[in-house]
Amino acid sequence: MSITKHLLAIALGACLTAQVSAQESLIEVYQRALMNDPAIREAEANYLATAEVKPQARSQLLPQLTLGANRSHTFNDTDIRSGSTDPITGLPIGSRQTSEQDSTGYRISLSQSVFDWSRYKTLKQADKQVVQAETNYRAAQQELILRVATAYFSVLGAEDNLASAVAQRDSVSRQLEQAQRRFEVGLIAITDVQQSQAGYDDAVAAEIETQRNLSTAYEQLREIIGEIVQDLASPTDELPLLTPDPANEDEWVRAALASNLTLQSSRLAADVANDEIAIQKGSRLPTLNLTANYNDDEQNSVQTLFRSLVEVTPSTRLPEGRSWNLQLTFPIYTGGLTNSRIDQSVLRHRVAQNTLERIARQTERQTRDAYLGVIAEIARVRALRQSVESNRTALRATEAGFEVGTQTTVDVLAAQRLLRVAETNYSRSRYDYMLNLLRLKQAAGNLTEVDVQQIDGWLQQ
Repeated sequence: MSITKHLLAIALGACLTAQVSAQESLIEVYQRALMNDPAIREAEANYLATAEVKPQARSQLLPQLTLGANRSHTFNDTDIRSGSTDPITGLPIGSRQTSEQDSTGYRISLSQSVFDWSRYKTLKQADKQVVQAETNYRAAQQELILRVATAYFSVLGAEDNLASAVAQRDSVSRQLEQAQRRFEVGLIAITDVQQSQAGYDDAVAAEIETQRNLSTAYEQLREIIGEIVQDLASPTDELPLLTPDPANEDEWVRAALASNLTLQSSRLAADVANDEIAIQKGSRLPTLNLTANYNDDEQNSVQTLFRSLVEVTPSTRLPEGRSWNLQLTFPIYTGGLTNSRIDQSVLRHRVAQNTLERIARQTERQTRDAYLGVIAEIARVRALRQSVESNRTALRATEAGFEVGTQTTVDVLAAQRLLRVAETNYSRSRYDYMLNLLRLKQAAGNLTEVDVQQIDGWLQQ
């Protein structure tokens, strides 16, 4: 019974917290995710990093200008001996020479690619890479919407399961107390009390499991938005059940094959791989480059000769030079490297084409599945709504039969269990309906924040 008291305290605390805190709407949770979700920040950084390939590729076709400067100082000290000696001092006769040189200069170099086929194709390829990166980022934003909605409704579903488990336990607890009183006055056998006790134990175990599932659902939502939310808005009783517009499965498939972002990214990946073949083949073509140079150097030198007298010889040089060069390079043999890279790019293009075909088939399947899911969930929500009412009526009839002795404890427990199952299935079907609507929009490539706001309008605030 200690576990039961602990769970009751948790449930009471959750109820009190819900009363003092405002409900978190779906759009509010989504906006938090936009700011805090690491996956969307990662996708944004990848997009911005990939966008830099465009200026990098363009820079290879623009002039390259470099400036260089130098400053140096050189000093030499040399003793020169003649091989003879002074007759007076007896010391060797010779001379000493020193020289100093200061050099200052700068140079400017300009280079321009005149023709390089690989660089031109790389620039065109960069355009497609940037568009692909942007497409991937938009796909990540759509995926974030679906991840947030899935985690959000998972929490609501887990809360419904817990509420159902608590209600089931309370019902079975009252049934057990009633069975014990009836047994004490001799109206029923001990087996009815034991069956009620077994039902109560099962209900406590189920409540523990649903409490654990709720904690897991909260953690999955916290993983996305970075914080725990205490109370989420749930669907209204009169949830609008909207049929997809257009109400034609094939039209949704055609829209998905044209606009699905993952499929668009795969098409661009195939185009990028095809451009890579042209780039590698361009390595066989000649390249033409123009270079121009200008340099200006100033050299100052002083040479001193120490003999019987000192001779100083200063000098200055001011060399200046200009040059230009038009260079044609024709690769003849690269040891098989060029052929290997061409073969590699052809194989990678084949991989991209097969990936594109796989994504196209997957997109069509997901679109049809989401469309049929919406249609099926509309009918399922209506059926389960009626099922809840029918099971509630059946439970009241079974409890009345138990009071007069025509129904057993097992019958009451079974009726209670069927009602709880119908209630949880009904709640889950409403969440699945809204998720399938979002999945259908995502498959068609037009899922936006406006769709989140529409779903949010169907929730109780």
